Amino acid sequence: MTAHQKIDTRVFPAETLETMAALYPSQAGLLRHRLPDHPLLSIEALAALGEHLPAGQVEYNPGDVPIGILPEDVPSNGLSIGETIRTIDTNRSWAVLKNIETEEAYRGLLMALLDELKPVVEPRTGAMLTPQGFIFISSPGSITPFHFDPEHNILLQLRGAKVMNVWPAGDERFAHRREHERYHSGGHRNLPWQESYEGGQQRVPLAPGDAVLMPVMAPHYVANGDAPSISLSITWRSEWSYRESEAHAANAALRRMGLDPAMPPRWPSYAWAKTVGWRVARRLRLVG
Repeated sequence: MTAHQKIDTRVFPAETLETMAALYPSQAGLLRHRLPDHPLLSIEALAALGEHLPAGQVEYNPGDVPIGILPEDVPSNGLSIGETIRTIDTNRSWAVLKNIETEEAYRGLLMALLDELKPVVEPRTGAMLTPQGFIFISSPGSITPFHFDPEHNILLQLRGAKVMNVWPAGDERFAHRREHERYHSGGHRNLPWQESYEGGQQRVPLAPGDAVLMPVMAPHYVANGDAPSISLSITWRSEWSYRESEAHAANAALRRMGLDPAMPPRWPSYAWAKTVGWRVARRLRLVG
């Protein structure tokens, strides 16, 4: 290496940003990353983090659950979060540590990763709002049930392998408008599952060094491989995603009035009047 050559220390290589530019914000797809082994992401560090976080930022349960399950039907695994993570190899469980950005060291890691994505993201959906990070720790063979999420999301696979099964966002065959309205009015992320959905998804296999770009509100479930898995999810919101959320919440209010509003289109300009009206109504406390 000459004195004029520089080592590329970016986690997301140039080809990943090129691929993302072709996909974002509406399509799921496979990306690559170069996040090395990191002391903040070891099993012991994650167990200590789980024990430190408030209860509302920790979720864990048995991993051998159906693809479609009601949140109230998810059982406890009988362990603490620390025990769950430290024995993830054998306890047949699944855990997520939420909003890791509340811890200074993890926020630094999250923001460094998101900064690399700004040249692709900001020209398309504007400022990266509400940055959040989530860490998933899964036993061999565990299932994350069928659900959707409101954030723009890239999930980085760090250890083990899994398959992300993703259905098109905004397609009512897989998540009816009433499910969006329910979720954006405070409901749970899990979705009703039908076996007929199989075959309609995009399957994205992930191994260490792989990542997947997930569109806002794309229904998906995750099937872990035959080894323990650790994944880091880096997420952000946009004015578009917030306007879409508000449009669904406004539709829920209209439905409670006896109307049957249509599924909003996905692109951000569609719902300006509806979302402005929703914001005004909330401030005046005319809706819940």
